[in-house]
Amino acid sequence: MRLRLARLGVLGLLPIVLALAAASGQEPAAPAKAPEDFRETDASEFVAADTCRSCHEAQSKSYDHGPHWKTEQDRRGVSWQGCEACHGPGKVHVDSPGNKGKILRFRELTAEQASRICLDCHETAEDGTAFARSQHQSTGVGCTACHSEHKPKTRLRQLTAKEPELCYDCHLESRLEFSKPFHDPVNEGMLQCSDCHNSHGGFLSKLLRTTAAQDQVCFKCHAEKSGPFVFEHAPLKTEGCGSCHSPIHGSSNPRLLSRANINLGCLECHTATLSSAAGAPPGFHNQAQKYQACTMCHTQIHGSNVDRNFFR
Repeated sequence: MRLRLARLGVLGLLPIVLALAAASGQEPAAPAKAPEDFRETDASEFVAADTCRSCHEAQSKSYDHGPHWKTEQDRRGVSWQGCEACHGPGKVHVDSPGNKGKILRFRELTAEQASRICLDCHETAEDGTAFARSQHQSTGVGCTACHSEHKPKTRLRQLTAKEPELCYDCHLESRLEFSKPFHDPVNEGMLQCSDCHNSHGGFLSKLLRTTAAQDQVCFKCHAEKSGPFVFEHAPLKTEGCGSCHSPIHGSSNPRLLSRANINLGCLECHTATLSSAAGAPPGFHNQAQKYQACTMCHTQIHGSNVDRNFFR
């Protein structure tokens, strides 16, 4: 009831506002038009890319060597073609070249506005539909934060910097993790951030390109560990690689193990308690030998085709 009365109050004030505006001779302000809403502009307001080239020589060179020159063949109309597919109709800008406000300049747009223009074409491309729900979009990181049409540092994807330096600009903690003694070979150039993460969005946390078990990304490089095996190591199938390893960029332990002592990791499951579902080690195992790693005997710990105890 209170909400309904509030609405009636607002509606009741509307005629008064309109009457005051009419008495002052001023029209009520129209809703602000978003800068990307130019697709329906009359065709006569567009001048084509050749006109832009006559003044913007440097920008036209990068444009001609990039992938966006193909937009000149877009059959949807002039608002989807050439420079004006991104910067909007250029006739007014050409008629008054000193007035830069007559053309869309991406540096003056918000991240959301700039991305909306990009997604007009790229929303149907790979990963484009996921960007609207991505963590980058929700934190104000738009397309132009990573991609550049006129000053790209890479030909592939037209990135503003090479990986991983591009990612390190925001993710400083990752640079520290990759500096640990044992780390994924990203700084060495053998692996890219985008091999494991999808910067355009996804359904998993941290933009991972992986399953809930977080192992499919690992198997891209470590295919021999994926099986299938006759004798499976259960944690690998139920919990994934993260049950023994800490594959979060880097670790102080060899092989990115979650425990410095291998036996401690094994004994988290293989204990003599009644709650142990994996089975306790036999009594003749001397766990007091500090450097006696379980994997010295159980070498095929990821799975075996010949022995249920994972012997060679």
